[in-house]
Amino acid sequence: MPVNKIRSSGRAKAAIAAALAAVMSAGGYYQVNKTPPSVVLAVDALIIPWEGLVLKSHWDRFAKIWDICYGETKGIGPGMTKTKAECQAMLMKRVVNDYYAPLTRCIAGYTKLPVSLQASLLSGAYNFGVGAQCKSSASRFAAAGNFHTACLAQTAFNRAGGHTVPGLVLRREMGDAQRIGEAELCVSGLN
Repeated sequence: MPVNKIRSSGRAKAAIAAALAAVMSAGGYYQVNKTPPSVVLAVDALIIPWEGLVLKSHWDRFAKIWDICYGETKGIGPGMTKTKAECQAMLMKRVVNDYYAPLTRCIAGYTKLPVSLQASLLSGAYNFGVGAQCKSSASRFAAAGNFHTACLAQTAFNRAGGHTVPGLVLRREMGDAQRIGEAELCVSGLN
């Protein structure tokens, strides 16, 4: 369970409203490829802020793999470079195809969950893997309709290399001064 008190926030509610407004202004879907609202919310409010943008590949000491852009690891090696536009296109495509689609298959009723819960689960899957997310207690609680408990259960993924990582505690819980936390966003969409 969470280390800190998880609560709804105005900044998370504003992020949810902004993502839904972007989707609605595009005729109900974001961009031409009909990106689901939860993907827009996860990418804009959670993944991009927490992953950060790196245009030249670098070694991730925790994952022990090369990454680039917003934490992209698929097919990445040393000495690679990308533009910001390439990174954004790659991220959206990857989140839809490799994270959102699998979650719709492994979590019963995923597309009917609150958008904030879907986005939180997506961000988690992007960070620690689809397999772990599909098997998580957060996903089981979400499928059972226990949304608030699912938001709290997601906070358990705060370790790397066998140790609790303060940055992961922030990401999973209430964020920091500049970034919204996954649980913060999650519970803010339940009210």
